[in-house]
Amino acid sequence: MNSSRRNFIKNSAMVVAGAALMPDLALADPKKITRLGVQLYTVRDAMGKDPMGTLKKLSEGEVKHVEHANYIDRKFYGYTAKEFKKILNDLSMQMPSGHTVMTAHDWDTDKKDFTDKWKYTIDDAAEVGQRYVISPWLDEDLRTNLDGLKRFMEQFNKCGELCKAHGMKFGYHNHDFEFGTKVGDGNLFDFILNNTDPSLVAQQLDIGNMYGSPGGIALDVINKYPDRFELMHVKDEIKSSTNGEMGHGFESTILGQGILPLKDILKAARKKGGTSQFIIEQESYQGKDPIDCVKIDLQIMKKWLF
Repeated sequence: MNSSRRNFIKNSAMVVAGAALMPDLALADPKKITRLGVQLYTVRDAMGKDPMGTLKKLSEGEVKHVEHANYIDRKFYGYTAKEFKKILNDLSMQMPSGHTVMTAHDWDTDKKDFTDKWKYTIDDAAEVGQRYVISPWLDEDLRTNLDGLKRFMEQFNKCGELCKAHGMKFGYHNHDFEFGTKVGDGNLFDFILNNTDPSLVAQQLDIGNMYGSPGGIALDVINKYPDRFELMHVKDEIKSSTNGEMGHGFESTILGQGILPLKDILKAARKKGGTSQFIIEQESYQGKDPIDCVKIDLQIMKKWLF
């Protein structure tokens, strides 16, 4: 991960999807609504300067579902949950999921309950219309602390119960360190999946973040953990002239122009992974405009999934 991406996650304590509602696909669970969306981190600079104008451009590009990467002081991109929901509604858009980092400090050990700050986070997610609250980070001091990890996974499950009471589901989004960090006989990713209740905690598999890390092959992970990946960040990767987004020599690019076997991954995700929420994210653009990249990626995904 490059320094700007890492700093974005750490400093804001949140991180970091959409086309029209898609019909149930032949290989998807008919009980689940399959959606195609766009992670707004893809257009982070534009969203920082002009969120309303950027959302309008995305809407004009046929984006109907987005995933946020900015929730600070009870505001989404500077707007309250009620205000942001109205903006989305006026553009015929929805936000089924969003990224907000949950830390161990969001649990009050004295009260044996979540802090008011985290409860407000869940309240606002429900108000804006989210179906998933996704935490995309795990503090470094917890990654090899077995006792701390066990407590934190219990907190994951408790947050799943909290979200369920609001008609939502809690989830976790991987980067690369989960696969390179050893915990017991496996890695940190194994520990997370083996210590969370899938009925309470969804997994959002980022197939680009994991690429290049030990064991970070999406098809292998999907086969190892069937029906565990309700959401997926869809990316393609190319060799980077720098160190890449995750720090191991690869960066994202327009779908179909990289080296990932995307069609095979998407097929496996739908047939075996339990995936119903496909979220496009592109973090590097090779000189192209990010909004133009979104439009191209979206049309490619619609073509592939239809």
